[in-house]
Amino acid sequence: MIFPDAMLGMLGGGQLGRMFTLAAHSMGYRVTVLDPDPLSPAGAIADVHLKAAYQDVEALQQLADTCAAVTTEFENVPAESLRWLASHCAVRPAGDAVAIAQDRIREKAFVRSCGIEVAPYAVIEKAADLDTADAALFPGILKRARFGYDGKGQARVANVAEAKKAFAEMGAESSVLEQRIALKCEISAVVARGADGSGRGFPVAENRHRNGILDVSIVPARVTPELAQRAEQWALKIAEKLDYCGVLAVEFFVTTDGQLLVNEMAPRPHNSGHYTLDACATSQFEQQVRTLCGLPLGDTRLLAPVVMVNLLGEAWQHGQPQWERVFLAPEGKLHLYGKHEARAGRKMGHFTMLGASADAALQKALIVRSALYPDWKD
Repeated sequence: MIFPDAMLGMLGGGQLGRMFTLAAHSMGYRVTVLDPDPLSPAGAIADVHLKAAYQDVEALQQLADTCAAVTTEFENVPAESLRWLASHCAVRPAGDAVAIAQDRIREKAFVRSCGIEVAPYAVIEKAADLDTADAALFPGILKRARFGYDGKGQARVANVAEAKKAFAEMGAESSVLEQRIALKCEISAVVARGADGSGRGFPVAENRHRNGILDVSIVPARVTPELAQRAEQWALKIAEKLDYCGVLAVEFFVTTDGQLLVNEMAPRPHNSGHYTLDACATSQFEQQVRTLCGLPLGDTRLLAPVVMVNLLGEAWQHGQPQWERVFLAPEGKLHLYGKHEARAGRKMGHFTMLGASADAALQKALIVRSALYPDWKD
């Protein structure tokens, strides 16, 4: 086990790295953040901020020399950097596991190899592959295999012609054509797997999106207990098959006929798990510290039903948002990420709202949300 006051390394300096750093500090650890952005949210509060590229040899060497263990906050960090660091210090999760989550083609094939279903899809390496794709995949969604997030690198396509146009617009890069599924809802399971192979899941969240970006997470998800349990079990199975150590999020589709399908996974804490900061005995970020340091996993039980609402740059469109609307609610908790510029679609923070039930928390949260986004219409 790695104990305080050891130095821990974080590749990535965004909000997830910031919340990891806050959790690590509260537990008595120090943190070095590697991120090229001089204004990175995590770098602003880290003990050391290395302002360098993720492949920078000198910066990686400094991490290796000074850190007892290293983790990451986003899946697009170069897997080679993680593999290099692993020859010098503990790296969790491993670069090989992160590499699978970086590529939708590898990810979907891996999930299927676990005996877990995904939506019907075809691999598209070149435009001609669309001519031979199963007609049942239309209407579909064309998704770039790498470097897509928050709805970026995706396009809804009704036929082959639209798919070819979208494929060209996305740079003709390797993609998947996925059948558009009739959805009842989307849910996510955030789980943790320790260095000893033990696993724990957080309560499953029900997620609503707006323009491809997570808008609201409702916990517990309003699905049957059996379906929520299956989602957690599948996420833990994926973690086990990956020989994963760390916090892992798996997003699921729930179809209108009650089928559960894996959408994608993220080898890190997840936006839909931010509710754990205020509503669980252990947050997903404390759990990330625990898995990184080889500590026993923390208690994941839900202390109260909760709703999380993302705060995007649009909330600043008319100046500072009406923060009093959050603070006037005794059950409301505000989390801002220390970003210096509010842009449309940029995640600037979130708030949570506790309640006696998920529906009660949602009702209160949506009232506050409408005040913070006066121009939005649902």
